[in-house]
Amino acid sequence: MERAEVAIVGSGPAGLSAAVEAKKFGANVVLIDENSRPGGQLFKQIHKFFGSSEHGAGKRGYQIGLELLEKTRDLEVNVCPNTIVYGIFNDKKLGLFNEYKSEIMEAEKIIFSTGAYERSLAFPGWTLFGVMGAGAIQTMINIWRTLPGKKILMVGSGNVGLVVSYQLLQAGADVVAVIDAAPQIGGYGVHAAKIRRAGVPILTSHTVKEARGEKRVKEATIVKLDEKWRPIPNTEKDLEVDTICIAVGLQPRIELPSLAGCEFKYLPQLGGFVPIHDDNMETTVPGFYVAGDSAGIGEASSAMEEGKLAGIAAVESLGYLDKKEAEEIKGRIRQSLLFLRIGPFGKPALEAKKKIIEAKRLLI
Repeated sequence: MERAEVAIVGSGPAGLSAAVEAKKFGANVVLIDENSRPGGQLFKQIHKFFGSSEHGAGKRGYQIGLELLEKTRDLEVNVCPNTIVYGIFNDKKLGLFNEYKSEIMEAEKIIFSTGAYERSLAFPGWTLFGVMGAGAIQTMINIWRTLPGKKILMVGSGNVGLVVSYQLLQAGADVVAVIDAAPQIGGYGVHAAKIRRAGVPILTSHTVKEARGEKRVKEATIVKLDEKWRPIPNTEKDLEVDTICIAVGLQPRIELPSLAGCEFKYLPQLGGFVPIHDDNMETTVPGFYVAGDSAGIGEASSAMEEGKLAGIAAVESLGYLDKKEAEEIKGRIRQSLLFLRIGPFGKPALEAKKKIIEAKRLLI
């Protein structure tokens, strides 16, 4: 049976950051991911981050990913790609399966950084070829350099919808329109301005009524919504498109925390059911931590800070850091997270995180 002091499931920005922090203080760290290479969503993000230099402002997501990968190599983190965690058993044992074998790994501390799922949207014709999630489109254009189609309808005006729309334009596609059922744009104004300058209309209070085509999408009908989100008769408009991109939000992947027996709280500001955790990112089951989107939907910068926090908390509990030094480091990370959650977009997440932490306190 393989053993690890800290096992991290998911090697996106949160998992990589947790691995770096835990390993550099001397812990035996194993980083597990079902994909062929670590990095998660960072390698799909070709746009530049903004904010502060501390959070990678001016760098593109894939550059930050490469830097984190280089750190894990320098620290000789044990990375297990193409490996699925299929079960969690007593005494912190993980059931692992890869292309070669099935085995059990025992760990003293486990960090879940498994990311999120894309939400779907059902409408007549939604199963036609050409209807796909924004994550799939990002993979196609930014990883495989392949256009999913030539004429795109983007559904969702959050940051994901706006950024992917701009990336589609850069890749040579025609983004016919961006629509959103909400009465206002959901993402940052700077992202919306970029695609508007390119001539792409953004239609709020609109949704997809129907998609049509024989084997793949050839046309979509959109319709305007009233203040109660009901279709307004005679406001339908037909659009000639071959691809409909769905970017209507994310929800945390919580299967593994659920298997571990963690308790949850429903908070729509964080994407749905979220594992209850404290300000060390530790769940209601001692020794199990969460970080990144699996702890509540947020930006990549926040995911990296949460990963650092979970990694430091894990090695502190293993005795690699004394309480004073650990609290100093964790204090800086918490201040960094607070900075990231200032403003109209970050404040709802900050308030929701406070509710999660308070829920953990009440359970103790």
